[in-house]
Amino acid sequence: MTAPGNPAVGEPARPFMPPRASREPLFYLSAVFVFLASAIATIWFCSSMSGGMEMPGRWTMSMMWMPMAGQTWLAASAMFLFMWLAMMVAMMLPSAVPMLILYRRALHFRKDPSADIATWLMAAGYFFVWLGVGAIAYGAGVAVAWAAMRWPLVSRLIPAAGGGALILCGVFQFTPWKMACLSHCRDPLHFCAAHLDGGAAGGWRLGLHHGAFCAACCWGLMLIQLVLGVMNLIVMVIVAAVIALEKLVPRAQFIVWVTGGVAIAAGLVLIVRSIPFH
Repeated sequence: MTAPGNPAVGEPARPFMPPRASREPLFYLSAVFVFLASAIATIWFCSSMSGGMEMPGRWTMSMMWMPMAGQTWLAASAMFLFMWLAMMVAMMLPSAVPMLILYRRALHFRKDPSADIATWLMAAGYFFVWLGVGAIAYGAGVAVAWAAMRWPLVSRLIPAAGGGALILCGVFQFTPWKMACLSHCRDPLHFCAAHLDGGAAGGWRLGLHHGAFCAACCWGLMLIQLVLGVMNLIVMVIVAAVIALEKLVPRAQFIVWVTGGVAIAAGLVLIVRSIPFH
């Protein structure tokens, strides 16, 4: 008779795995489910909010910046934030999963009883920061839309302003601030270690901390998406791919610089196109 947990004679030895650590496949499946749900919701929002209003200056204003018929501003804001959160989860979760797995494994190694809860709270804190970014984006978008509808001159300046925003985003890609924030996003091990003793609350704080660095790193890419079309699925996929490549590939600086150069070139094109030649 063999002792419990010991292999019988002739059987290969199996590495011991704590019960909680054996749930990692379930964590992966949960992440895949959340990603698919958010991606489906994002596609639905994009299809339901397609179209817009032709504005002076030869550009189209998305209908998301104004309430629908019979809709209050509170309901419109809530709908935008829900759409933004779904979009952020679909775009950012693939590159955030390695960080979440690292944190979860470190907590399980320390036999923390709140490891799973802390990991999910870390994800919640991370996306809460991006929800705040969405609130700022919505406020700015509504203000710009209101001014463009009230004053035709403002509307005619929007394309050039969008080009200037793209140039600003492109220049940021070449700054040391971009690389400093990206270095944090690419190697969060030190910051995870600093929050291992905080339990579930430590996971929430780490999520806020990492989310702030990620927002500081990716604000330019998000602004590019807002300028080129926040509900444009093609732009969304390209921006999400750039974010993932910046965080995950071995040598990301080349991708950062190429993205910056493309953004500057696109900004110059928008500015030139906005100049009246008649």
